Amino acid sequence: MKHKTFMWFFLPSALAMLLFIAMPIVSVLTQSVYAPHEQVIREVENCTVFGCTKATQIDQEATRALREAEPMGRFVGPGIYTDRNHLAITEIGEIWANSPSIGSFVHQVLNLPFYDALSFTLTYTALVTPLSLAFGLAIALAVNGLPRLFRGPVIFVSLLPMIVTPLVGALILFWMIDSRGVLGAAVQALAGDPGLSVKASTPMMWIMLIVYGVWSSAPFAFVIYYAGLQTVPGDTLESAMIDGASRWERIRYVILPHLLPLTTFMALIKIMDNFRVFEPIVSFSAGAHAKSLSYFIYSDLGGETRLLSSAAATSVLTIAGVIILLSPVLVRTWRTFGKAHA
Repeated sequence: MKHKTFMWFFLPSALAMLLFIAMPIVSVLTQSVYAPHEQVIREVENCTVFGCTKATQIDQEATRALREAEPMGRFVGPGIYTDRNHLAITEIGEIWANSPSIGSFVHQVLNLPFYDALSFTLTYTALVTPLSLAFGLAIALAVNGLPRLFRGPVIFVSLLPMIVTPLVGALILFWMIDSRGVLGAAVQALAGDPGLSVKASTPMMWIMLIVYGVWSSAPFAFVIYYAGLQTVPGDTLESAMIDGASRWERIRYVILPHLLPLTTFMALIKIMDNFRVFEPIVSFSAGAHAKSLSYFIYSDLGGETRLLSSAAATSVLTIAGVIILLSPVLVRTWRTFGKAHA
């Protein structure tokens, strides 16, 4: 393809990426170093027959004029990244100096807002990503081994979690884990504690959110893996069977290597999705027990006081986290691609 032809072919995509990806990121990065103007306070003197007193009040006109003159707010630089609500560099130093043990240090650090959200986000990503891929592969292998007559109905049932609207699916599970629901009552029976509530327990709420994440994500992996299984060379599998390979050995040495590019692709997609986990926390009303980085941003943007700078700084840190998590997979893919074309 000629360079000129390639340029015209690539130009619309480049403009779209510049407009919808690069510019919003630059905007968020810029907003993160500005903070809203504080209200202008003035001192007034009130005089009565008993004398004069001084008081302070908000100068609404001066505050409005200042905000109109500098709509971006006041420049605070990168200091917001290191304050207590984000990386909390100073607080971590003080905790380290005063902690009697490593366990105490970790416990106190995880109580800081940003690290509290980061710990749930990383836990969710680290567990939901591999478990959803593993369940998707297991379902695909099971369906692929069924007679053709039963594959259609089984595929439809397997795809239900992806067909159902995520909010509706989360609400159904939320009602099921209620103390009067099927799962909630079963957990109480297993624990022998009639007063046990999944919704009131932080560890159990984390487990429920992870279970929901796997349940809702596995169908996507199932679809991709099932399509990939249709491309596995039949003669290679027949050769392995003639050589006496068991079903597990055929999966391990023939099917899994063949599906490795699909696994890499899905791992990249799911890491990005899971690192931005948000909907399950809202659907389960689990904000008191689990906060993700996306929920942290949502909290900053809600309420009467919108902390735009704090939300922007958390967004930048979230983007940095996604890049760090994807780096090993991208480097491995780049090296594999380079070796294949060397």
